[in-house]
Amino acid sequence: MKTLQEAAQFIREKTHQYQPDFGIVLGTGLGALVQDLQVAFSLNYSDIPHFPVSTVESHSGKLIFGELGGRPVVVMQGRFHYYEGYSMEQVVFPIRVMQRLGVKKLFVSNAAGGLDPNFNTSDLMVITDHINLQPTNPLIGKNLDELGPRFPDMSEPYSAHMVQQALDISLQHGLSVKTGVYASVPGPMLETKAEYTYLRTIGADAVGMSTVPEVIAAVHLGLPVFAVSVITDLCSPGNIKKVVLLDILEAAAKAEPHMTLLIKELIKRQD
Repeated sequence: MKTLQEAAQFIREKTHQYQPDFGIVLGTGLGALVQDLQVAFSLNYSDIPHFPVSTVESHSGKLIFGELGGRPVVVMQGRFHYYEGYSMEQVVFPIRVMQRLGVKKLFVSNAAGGLDPNFNTSDLMVITDHINLQPTNPLIGKNLDELGPRFPDMSEPYSAHMVQQALDISLQHGLSVKTGVYASVPGPMLETKAEYTYLRTIGADAVGMSTVPEVIAAVHLGLPVFAVSVITDLCSPGNIKKVVLLDILEAAAKAEPHMTLLIKELIKRQD
C-alpha cells in the first residue's frame, strides 16, 4: 500500500491535484487516441515512483491527463505485460494507482487475434467475458483488504450496461463492432495452429496477451470495466498466416479511429 500511496501522491503533486473520472488503457498500436485528448498533463512512467517501464516497442510509456469528450480522464499510453518479466502486481500497479486518484470506471483496449471465422482484420470486438490462461493473477497471495475482498465475484467482469451502450453507439455511427470472449495467454510467442483450435474449442473468440490481469484488479477494486479488442490478425482455419509486428500495427492503425470514436462517445454517456 505504501508504494501505491507514494505513486499517487507524486502524480497528484505533478498534476496539481487533477481529478480524472475515467481511466483508459491503450493497447498495442492504439496510442493515437491521445490526439483526441485535450491534454492537461503528461508524465513519463520512468518519472513516477514504483511505476514499471514498458519494454515493448509500440508502447509509449506515458500517463496522460486531460479531457476526452468533455470528461476528465487519465490515459495509459502503453501497458505492461507478464511476458516482459514483470510480476502481476507490477502489471496492475497503474490500475490500482488510478483508483486512488479517483477513477470510477476503467476502459481497456488491446490488439488481438481473431478466432471467430466471421471476424476480419481491423474489426472491433467488444469483450463480454474472458478466459484467463495466464499462469497466475494479481490476487494471488495475501489479500489487501483496503483494495477489495478476498473472493471478488467475476460473474460480470465487463459492464453489461456499457456493452449495450457501445452497441447502440456502433449502430448510430455505422461501426463494424462484434462481441465475444477474449482469451488471455502469457506469450510473447504467437500461438500454434493446434493452440488456436484449442482456444476456439474452449469458447474464445479472440486471443491476446494482456487485459485480463488489469480487469481482475479493477473488479477487485469495484471498478466497472469496458474493454474492446482490435482484431489485428486472423487465427481461424484457412486464414492463418505468418504474422509480423508491422502487420499488427497497420491493422490497429486502420481500426483506431473507430475505436477512438467508440470510447469517446461511450465516455460521454457515463454518469
